[in-house]
Amino acid sequence: MYRPVLDSVAGSIFLTALVAMLPLVTLFVLLGVLRISAWKAALASLVVSILVAIVAYTMPVGQALMAGAEGAAFGFFPILWIVINAIWLYNMTVVTGHFDVLRRSFARVSDDQRIQAVIIAFCFGALLEALAGFGTPVAITSVMLIALGFRPMKAAVVALVANTAPVAFGALAVPITTLATVTGLPEHTLSQMVGRQTPLLGVFVPMALVFIIDKGRGVRATLPATLVCGISFALAQFATSNYLSTQLTDIVAALVGAVSVVLLLRVWRPAASYAETEEMATEAHVSGRYARTEDRLISGTPAAHAGGSDHPIGAGTGTAQELAERDRGHVDTKADVWRAYAPYLVIIAIFSLSQLPGIKDALAAPGTQFKWPGLDLQTASGKPSTLPTFKFGWLNAAGTLMLIAGLVTIPIIGISLAKAFRAYLDTYRQLAAAIVTVMAVLGLAYVMNASGQTATLGTWMAGAGAIFAVISPILGWLGVAVTGSDTSSNSLFGALQVSAAAKTGLDPVLMAAANSSGGVLGKMISPQNLAIAAAAVGLSGREGDIFRKVLGWSIGFLVFMCVLVYLQSTPVLSWMVP
Repeated sequence: MYRPVLDSVAGSIFLTALVAMLPLVTLFVLLGVLRISAWKAALASLVVSILVAIVAYTMPVGQALMAGAEGAAFGFFPILWIVINAIWLYNMTVVTGHFDVLRRSFARVSDDQRIQAVIIAFCFGALLEALAGFGTPVAITSVMLIALGFRPMKAAVVALVANTAPVAFGALAVPITTLATVTGLPEHTLSQMVGRQTPLLGVFVPMALVFIIDKGRGVRATLPATLVCGISFALAQFATSNYLSTQLTDIVAALVGAVSVVLLLRVWRPAASYAETEEMATEAHVSGRYARTEDRLISGTPAAHAGGSDHPIGAGTGTAQELAERDRGHVDTKADVWRAYAPYLVIIAIFSLSQLPGIKDALAAPGTQFKWPGLDLQTASGKPSTLPTFKFGWLNAAGTLMLIAGLVTIPIIGISLAKAFRAYLDTYRQLAAAIVTVMAVLGLAYVMNASGQTATLGTWMAGAGAIFAVISPILGWLGVAVTGSDTSSNSLFGALQVSAAAKTGLDPVLMAAANSSGGVLGKMISPQNLAIAAAAVGLSGREGDIFRKVLGWSIGFLVFMCVLVYLQSTPVLSWMVP
């Protein structure tokens, strides 16, 4: 039986915390400074975490290794299981040409790529986050942006930054339900509190996306659209999370945001449309470099369609000129458009049906759980650890539901079983590096959690007193940065946040919610999400470059959240706490 000692280095929580930081420092230095590929950086950091566990925390070698193995298994199921099946479904639409139809349909909403990006990356991405989560929005929307003409690097950055405000209620609000489970606080109360924090992010994210695409001039030119989108999304997220349903929060917010923008575009358009100029580079896989191009404004003419849709992710795309030539004079029938949207309607239908009481119980029945072999753990307080319990609910897993959606989609889009199976195998090949990265990062997270490294860092931060209100979101941010999941971060730090709140006299609901709300901002710098984004746009090996471009946005939004939570802990905004 292993029980972690949180001040195992010279009896000092501070010195032990410095040692516990080593795996994370290794990860981010290799990734962001030395520009090592994400899968290599993740594997190296996993090794460091195991060494720290064995040497500094005197964890038995076998248990340290088995903790890493369990984390790697969890990385594949359920996390990668949903990403793989979601991208497979997307790849089938590429093979059949239905993705071209979807691209043209989105392009017809507006000829301005800045607004297209807001609708796709923010609104459609929020819908995918609501239904699936775990990297799916980044994988799919980044490729859709490339198909509309965005350069791979910019597409990845936009998709990652967009995947923030919806995350706390993602995958049908699994992060919130997990937080309620580990803290013992009412789920609805936590939903209310998070619903009074993340919507404020939602107001500004659409403007941030436009700034990434076209700097300040773009923000000014599209301000009516970004404000309408952000405010309508925020109001819908607030109202649904506080008064309607925790699980439906992001679904309602995403649809309200998208519909609001579409209605606005009936009466207003930007003075000048925007498009990326050619030659837009698809990734030059041989040299590992991509060509940079200048942006331009097109006054009075439709923006050229751009990107590629004849190949699965990572296989390269056509130029905007080629696609514009292909699209010229092309008329999609209503049946074509319906089939292009059908896969996503199928996803919504299947995930919605799976939440109905009778069906939900039936799907949960075949679920199973077992104790991971070789792990016999206690928490630092001496209670039995839940970490060795591996839950394998294969039938009600989001990835399995996504697989079912893919199977239902096959006859709808008219792809042969042979081509569908080939697309499935191609998806594994395309995501090979991302698969290694995600499994290694989750292995690292499990080793840090099992050995006590995570708890040491949390306990050290919790010693800050009343200023912990500022640190609380940072703890959640750190958890998501390591695990790539707001659910995992809430599982790791939720109880610690409540404990720290009790010690410092802060509101436990506020601190627990801050963990989730701060965590959403770590999503864009998580190695597993960086790997998914890089693989999706054909920039595998360039995760470090993407990391540096999104880091500033992650920290900037985190500062905003820290200030908000601090003010909510004081009389200034304490009226916002339910």
